[in-house]
Amino acid sequence: MKKKLISILTVALSCMLVLGGCGGKGKTTETPKDTGKSGPVEGYVKAADPSKNVSLAKDRKDTLVIGIDVLDGVFNPLYSDSAYDSYIMESIFTGMLAIDENGLPTEALAESYKISEDGKTYSFKLRDGLKFEDGTPLTTEDVAFTFTAACDKEYDGPQDFINTTKIKGAKAYKEGTASTIEGIKVIDQKNIEFIVDEANADAIFDFKTEILSKAYYGKEYKQGNLNYIKGLHAKPLGCGAYKFVENKPGQEVDLVANENYYLGKAKITNLIYKVTSETTRIQMLQTGDIDMDMVTVNEDNVAQLQGAGFLDLCIFPTNGYGYIGLDVKNEKFTDPKVRQALTYGLNRAEVVEAVYPGGYADVINEPQSTKSWAYSKGKNDYAYDKEKASKLLDEAGWKVGSDGIREKDGKKFEIKFTASTPNAVNDALIPVAQANYKELGIKFEAEQMDGAALREQVKSGKSEMFFMAWGLTPQIDNTGILGTSGAQNYTGYSNSKLDELFVKGLKETDMEKRKAIYAEVYQLINEDLPYIFMYQRRDMWAVNSRVKGFENQITPYKKFTQSLYKLTLE
Repeated sequence: MKKKLISILTVALSCMLVLGGCGGKGKTTETPKDTGKSGPVEGYVKAADPSKNVSLAKDRKDTLVIGIDVLDGVFNPLYSDSAYDSYIMESIFTGMLAIDENGLPTEALAESYKISEDGKTYSFKLRDGLKFEDGTPLTTEDVAFTFTAACDKEYDGPQDFINTTKIKGAKAYKEGTASTIEGIKVIDQKNIEFIVDEANADAIFDFKTEILSKAYYGKEYKQGNLNYIKGLHAKPLGCGAYKFVENKPGQEVDLVANENYYLGKAKITNLIYKVTSETTRIQMLQTGDIDMDMVTVNEDNVAQLQGAGFLDLCIFPTNGYGYIGLDVKNEKFTDPKVRQALTYGLNRAEVVEAVYPGGYADVINEPQSTKSWAYSKGKNDYAYDKEKASKLLDEAGWKVGSDGIREKDGKKFEIKFTASTPNAVNDALIPVAQANYKELGIKFEAEQMDGAALREQVKSGKSEMFFMAWGLTPQIDNTGILGTSGAQNYTGYSNSKLDELFVKGLKETDMEKRKAIYAEVYQLINEDLPYIFMYQRRDMWAVNSRVKGFENQITPYKKFTQSLYKLTLE
């Protein structure tokens, strides 16, 4: 399963997805709102004067150019672990299910599906005539291969059908004590069943995993032999709206419309994902070098984009959050009092306002969107309080030494913070953290590196403190990143009580009872603080007004990649 927390991102514009429509209010704004002190702009804001559009964009009659951050080049639905790689992957691949604008599962490659009364059997029927981009048929054998590969002992990607979806027999297959997965049953070329060991309220979302071609990706596959598949990450073959053409590392990825797409060939022939950065993307939108990009939302950026006259804006609360991760296995961070002290002792509001001025982000203390049905506020708001932070450090045994640096058992309290660059959040965070923690008697040093290097350090457990962000999906379970055995738990956090609550929450199907369980989850997390939670912000997509079809198609839940096939150029 692709975890609820689908990607680690290392830029200020990292998380995506929230309950409700664009802007969280379901409104379409026909004219730009004032960007003054009355509050942040939200909703779908149409361009004020499309006639100002530039020739570089208008002359591109058959090509859509979308700005994107740096890529890892992993274009495979079982392995993509970055939101930016995922955009490309989702343009090339499709799953049995998709997510609609309200965050609910809807049919895609599957014509229909049903869940048994006991919640343990999922039956899917594929549409007629499905094909991969090379014209070969897409059948339930391909579906079975996709889910089987993710349960192989050599699989090391973010999916976790074994521990979270709990497909029957998947663990035995991974351990090599079974040669097939008991819970995957191919009925015929169009019908397939999945049987799980126990009911799971979030499991239906797991079946939106994009499908791989067994003929292409499984040609060399034998149980226990999967590493070869990584050689195909940069040579994807899928069944989505577009086909892969070329990856020019550090520059762009070129795609072309797939004539075999089940919803029909995309109306725009060519799609280019062009690499941009925090410092270039607004200018590239203004000059017409790109048609669309996600831009950090703040008053200045909104004003600049609206000032161009020909750019539509879509602004909505993100279903995700920025956080400071801590290696909780490190003796400095094992005590919850220390984690609380580091949270009280950091002026998070100052950092958030510096990056998102004008009310475009809010400080948070729980790992959930405030718009989610499951959200529950913890009792501690951890407002900046140097005295309280100092007291907690004293209680944890970290005393101020003669040189002004705290120490315990002969060891100095020194933090090595690894930071991606360029990154607007880190630019604001580092000086504030250095100053705040110095006052507490903590030495804070930052080491900067590019985003890919940081992700590798974090995933390998080599970073003791870092800033990143999680983007959420409609699933609300946190097992993947905060569960003791979570596939994306990169900080080593473990809390047996929390593990129990995660299991309880997944087994409960009654919405109100689930809400009560997750209220306990967020209360516990708020107290124990596996992370230093930073903010929930707004997302903003800027789209050239010549691109038609995006209005009401980009929502917190529904990604733009689902609508690519229907877009047109004016």
